[in-house]
Amino acid sequence: MNMLRKTMCAMALGAATLAPVISTTVFAATAASEQQATASLVQQLSGVKSFSANFEQTTKVTGGKAVQKKGLSAQHMNQTFKGVMKVERPGKFFWETSSPSKQTTVTSGKTVWIYDPDLQQAVRQSLDDQVANTPALLLSGNTSQIMKSYRVTQPNKAKTYYTLYPKHGDGAFQSLTISFGANKAPTLMILADSLGQTTYVRFNNMKVNVPIPASTFNFTPPKGTDIIDQ
Repeated sequence: MNMLRKTMCAMALGAATLAPVISTTVFAATAASEQQATASLVQQLSGVKSFSANFEQTTKVTGGKAVQKKGLSAQHMNQTFKGVMKVERPGKFFWETSSPSKQTTVTSGKTVWIYDPDLQQAVRQSLDDQVANTPALLLSGNTSQIMKSYRVTQPNKAKTYYTLYPKHGDGAFQSLTISFGANKAPTLMILADSLGQTTYVRFNNMKVNVPIPASTFNFTPPKGTDIIDQ
């Protein structure tokens, strides 16, 4: 499963530009404690009841031959996807890529659908306790679970960006960095996995706490769709 699918599944199951380099000197001098970082992140998220945005997602691969030995190929490198994301608490999520190909991931909080119109195929998954180990916990889940599921760091107490590390090894990523803008809307997410893949998801045209039609999160497979249960 490539990083695009892993990221989409993770965000469905579990969602100002970040400075590209954070020096160890700055981290040591101004970093928040884990408790402070968690409290700050919860405060950022608590005011966001719904969120919609356009996104641009790019996956890059590092590690050269060492990574290629793990089954990765050139097609995984520098992929860029564009689309729309919509989130509403609790647990509702819509993620649709429109370019270069179309794919939709949607959940109303009970069942996750991943629909590929080109393949006329829909994957159906049950939403279970794995949500606690995925990025969607941040965007569409229960923020009270953050301390239990993540080790939260805030490299600079004056900046609203955070890097999270799952406390359990069965998650879809090794680290997740999330950055917020002035209106408390996420502007950037960076996910790194164990295969040397890093996915950057940049948001624009963000709308916070604007009503989203309930039908957005309901999915009915078109006639003739091959349904795969996982």
